[in-house]
Amino acid sequence: MGAQGPKSRRRQELREFLMSRRARVSPAEAGLPDGGARRRTPGLRREEVAVLAGVGASWYQWLEQGREITVSPQVLDAVARVLKLAGAERRHLYALAGLNPPLPESEYDAEYLCAGLHRLIDAWMPYPAHMMDPYWNIVAYNEAAGAVMGFRQETVQNCLMTFFTDPVYRARAANWDDNAHRVVAQFRSTWSERPDDEGFQVIVDELSEQSEEFAELWARGDVHEGGQLVKELEHPLVGALYFESTQLRVPARPDLTIVLHNPVPESGTAAKVEWLTSPEGRRGMYSVAG
Repeated sequence: MGAQGPKSRRRQELREFLMSRRARVSPAEAGLPDGGARRRTPGLRREEVAVLAGVGASWYQWLEQGREITVSPQVLDAVARVLKLAGAERRHLYALAGLNPPLPESEYDAEYLCAGLHRLIDAWMPYPAHMMDPYWNIVAYNEAAGAVMGFRQETVQNCLMTFFTDPVYRARAANWDDNAHRVVAQFRSTWSERPDDEGFQVIVDELSEQSEEFAELWARGDVHEGGQLVKELEHPLVGALYFESTQLRVPARPDLTIVLHNPVPESGTAAKVEWLTSPEGRRGMYSVAG
């Protein structure tokens, strides 16, 4: 026999996945009588899953067998509910059934991982790091981000607004023109993940009124995935700084993005940033701020 193709492997994985998930849900957990001695195996029967999900018994059997049948997100969600699938398991079911998985959603409360992520960006010192929510509002930033990019509490705490309207950042962003179109395109990509969320429109409308440059770039309709961006900054104390800015998503907190800035090798940036966050550099920053 020849090796299985990708589709055959996916069907086999779908069968095994549904059978294993079915076996771990007891009738009592599903709100059914347990069947007593008549039940030879633990977990739910196929017919019980079908009834609870509101689908035909034959259809569910075909689904579990990996047959070529029409599958809708609504039906998969009903099956996922019966089998108590959430988060990664629900998205895995979509993928095995040949549908685009739904966007990740946090299974935890708003504080989950926050303390650890704060420690992460603080541990990135002496290099800049910050954390932002889906709208690019700044959730937290370390000392280096303030010293290098000019983040400070009295300004609007939103990365897109800062990029276009903060005079301190604009004065330091040496390659601002090169990056502006990509920044806007990345924000549109972020919005495309949550197309019905009106919070993005509020930011776009407000910034369009404040910045003609943003309005013109937004009108292009460009879309670009977030990734790595090279930032060239001209700092008033140490001169040219070069960073690779990388966006990292946390699967358990998909509402948060961590942005880490790493010095470009052989650019002299690492030593300059280390000085900026030293006691002598801090005194120099106070004199500039004053």
